[in-house]
Amino acid sequence: MTTPRRLTLSFSCPDRVGIVAAVSNVIARESGWILESSNHAHEGTNRFFMRVEMLADSLTCGVDRFRESFAAIATEFGMDWKISDSSQKKRVVLLVSKQEHCLYDLLGRWQSKELDIEIPCVISNHETFRGLVEWHGIPFHCVPVTPDNKTEAFREMARLYDAVDGEVMVLARYMQVLTPEICARYHGQVINIHHSFLPSFIGAKPYHQAYDKGVKLIGATCHYVTEELDQGQIIEQDVIRVDHSDLVGDLVRYGKDIEKAVLARGLRAHLEDRVLVHGNKTVVFK
Repeated sequence: MTTPRRLTLSFSCPDRVGIVAAVSNVIARESGWILESSNHAHEGTNRFFMRVEMLADSLTCGVDRFRESFAAIATEFGMDWKISDSSQKKRVVLLVSKQEHCLYDLLGRWQSKELDIEIPCVISNHETFRGLVEWHGIPFHCVPVTPDNKTEAFREMARLYDAVDGEVMVLARYMQVLTPEICARYHGQVINIHHSFLPSFIGAKPYHQAYDKGVKLIGATCHYVTEELDQGQIIEQDVIRVDHSDLVGDLVRYGKDIEKAVLARGLRAHLEDRVLVHGNKTVVFK
């Protein structure tokens, strides 16, 4: 069964009376068929967030004309907005190192069409998964990263990403800290999976940190990458219970299952424009 083409409108703006009515009216004026609508008003900052899905083919004016019509409303209300078309698959570049579980999971979801995306290439700092990636028919690029060549390596990574018109960069256990220049250049485009329930246990070996602390819950966090290590806006999180009998290896094994699920959910939310960033927080519409 073919999924109907959808347009997704998402925006935030200063809160005031009449926003929902104005948005609904401009859609109705063009005979737009709304499939899903969510909104949230944040009292602390007086900010309003909204996401609307509609049938693209229901618009009498066509998509381009609708964008032009909506632009007037967006200006009036001071909106930070975008409209995405489901017929244009997002181009997602995966970055990996020597940990395979998140890569395997995302490739499986891509191959089964659970994630309806394009993966124009995979970039790694090791050759480990070349065979796997190329077996899937995806170009694989190895860009070694050492303490002495980070600037040049990340410059090459950025060149490869730009060359394939990448829209989303996923650090699927890439295990490298991106430079501030890369973080700033691709602000809002880079998603990471951290093997800890942030803000606890940032940086390297969080399972070892958790074990030493004797925690009873471990987790994983999918977040946007910013210049500050593991401090980007959180998209998705989950936890699993552990006890005194579990060793570090057990925590790592349990954690891998959570990491895969959390990364997939967080990436999907981003791809479907369900995530709206506001300061150091996110509004994530389910």
